[in-house]
Amino acid sequence: MSIRDTSAQDRTIETASASRRRVWIVGAVVALAICAGVVISGWRGGSRSVDAERVRIAAVTRGDLVRDLSAEGRVIAANSPTLYAIAAGTVSLKVVAGDAVKRDQVLAEIDSPDLRSRLAQEQATLASLDAEAARAVLDAELTRAGARKALDQASVDQTAAVRDLERNRRAFEGGAVAQIDVARAQDSLKKAELALANARKEFDLQSRGAGLDARNKRLQADRQREVVVELQRQVDALNLRAPFDGQVGQLMIAQRANVPANAPVLTLVDLSQFEVEIKVPESFARDLGIGVPAEVQGSAGTFAATISAVSPEVVNGEVSSRLRFADEQPPGLRQNQRLSARIVLDTRRNVLMVERGPFAERGGGHAYVMDGDLAVRRPLRTGASSLSSVEILEGAEVGDRIVVSGSDQFGDTERVRISGL
Repeated sequence: MSIRDTSAQDRTIETASASRRRVWIVGAVVALAICAGVVISGWRGGSRSVDAERVRIAAVTRGDLVRDLSAEGRVIAANSPTLYAIAAGTVSLKVVAGDAVKRDQVLAEIDSPDLRSRLAQEQATLASLDAEAARAVLDAELTRAGARKALDQASVDQTAAVRDLERNRRAFEGGAVAQIDVARAQDSLKKAELALANARKEFDLQSRGAGLDARNKRLQADRQREVVVELQRQVDALNLRAPFDGQVGQLMIAQRANVPANAPVLTLVDLSQFEVEIKVPESFARDLGIGVPAEVQGSAGTFAATISAVSPEVVNGEVSSRLRFADEQPPGLRQNQRLSARIVLDTRRNVLMVERGPFAERGGGHAYVMDGDLAVRRPLRTGASSLSSVEILEGAEVGDRIVVSGSDQFGDTERVRISGL
């Protein structure tokens, strides 16, 4: 006979700690499932995720795109030449920096004994050549006179021979002379005619030769005269004169300094003509040209101007340009004074545009357009650009949002999730 125990009556009682463990296990499974879903969704939507604070997104709008430039410029003198020493010597300054001067006023004198000595020597040579030229003219006249005398004598002899022949012929016809006398008279006439022809030719040749000698001497004298004129100009240039009414800008040498030839002495500023020098970004340099209208704004108002010069080189990503006032010049301008300038390049009406950013230069014909929280890479063709906007020709519509900055972080990924929008 067996004795039954109470095992059939026992029940498993779950404690509170075991219940909590089961809840935690279920929660962990659900969380893992959610994370897996998020990862799978992110993998499907984009292979990369970027925080929204690291990019700049702008909406596409329609309006007027004004292509203009705004720059700060400084006033410079349109005419500010530097005066140089024409020859080596000692300089005596007649002005100081800042002096107002008038046209043709002597600003400095250069003492150059070497140049003055050369001038005196060349002037003496010129006087000698002038005398030789005059002597050559006189010799030519004497030569022509001698040749003329010989020609006249030959002409007289020929006339006498003609008369002698005529007389002998009449005498022969009258029986007073023999035939031989007539023949002799004919021979004398031929000799006279030959002498006359030779005298005429010699007169022509001697006249031409004498004229060439005189012309050669005159040309030598004229050449020497040009040398003297040039040296005289250089001697006159030893006195540095003001080419216009202006102001002395800077003295580059000390008083009574001995300078070499072509050394800078001083600068002169024309205060009646000013221009505005501005720096333009390199990307706009191709749109600039001489004659493009501009505006210069100062304390006295806004004044019309035009571009007068564009530098052919780029320095630190900028191109230097000059603006010249079109009509009147603002009163009270000062050298190096700061002014604001605006250049209107073009106005395009009713175009699609978006905020300007690096995407226009780096995209290579593509841009990232937002689709919800995804940035999708699409083909995008842009047109003209201003300082703040870029024209869109193809690839976007009004209301589209484009990543205009920060897309360099995306690499070549086609779809990128933007988190934190």
